[in-house]
Amino acid sequence: MKIDTDDFRVRAGDKVKLHKWPTRVAPVYKSKAAYQDILRVHVERLSALQSKLYAANRYAVLVIFQAMDAAGKDGAIKHVMSGVNPQGCQVFSFKHPNPTELSHDFLWRTTRSLPGRGRIGIFNRSYYEEVLIVRVHTDILRGEGIETVDGSDDDIWRQRYRSITDLERHLHRNNTCIVKFFLHLSKEEQRQRFLARIDEPEKNWKFSLADVEERRYWKQYMKAYEKCLAATSTHHAPWYVVPADDKSNARLIVSQILLDTLEGLRLAYPETTPVRRRELLVIRKRLARGSD
Repeated sequence: MKIDTDDFRVRAGDKVKLHKWPTRVAPVYKSKAAYQDILRVHVERLSALQSKLYAANRYAVLVIFQAMDAAGKDGAIKHVMSGVNPQGCQVFSFKHPNPTELSHDFLWRTTRSLPGRGRIGIFNRSYYEEVLIVRVHTDILRGEGIETVDGSDDDIWRQRYRSITDLERHLHRNNTCIVKFFLHLSKEEQRQRFLARIDEPEKNWKFSLADVEERRYWKQYMKAYEKCLAATSTHHAPWYVVPADDKSNARLIVSQILLDTLEGLRLAYPETTPVRRRELLVIRKRLARGSD
């Protein structure tokens, strides 16, 4: 089954109602073995494209993952990027900001970690937390030196959306390709995954009481995501809503979207100039004679 990535893309200017976006779709694989085969092919192709990206040193790629707890961000990053050369890829996870980070503007801590040309940067959570968790828990704004506002006060959020889209437009103009994933998990599937984290000792470290407490704000989070996706999905920095109840399927969708994105850059290894080619041939003759 072919993955049509346009099915998951949020069109610029569209209103988003997440209850109309599925958290589970028909799987693109027929068996576990088929899933592993498809993922292996995707990983190999991503590795080849990343090598060209690194060699060409023209573009940077920024990949953003946002989701509710237990949606599978870590697993998607681990499995999809497993074949990428670590020299050309970095992952940054953003937790609650520390006092130094809070003393700066809300984009400061993440912009320091943007990828350079030739590299892929992955943000596991990102500056979008500032219009998601902060919108649900507006008391966080006090720590940022901003007078606490009611969650329904749209002015501060419009300003932040504008700051984010301005940043992404600037990055796009300077050859940073941006692709953003919202892993769309159902509340019931999250409950089942939390139970597994309790029941399986090797997963206990992933779970905390705070995770359960946040479930009380599910509707508020969905509303915050809807507004965020609608306001910040653009032609040059699109959001993709990936059904996440099936982890394997989600990974294949994510990897296909990344493949389409990188292939769209028309990457190629740098061409050797005639002068450089002649120089290499002279060096080759010396090496062949063993006269170095």
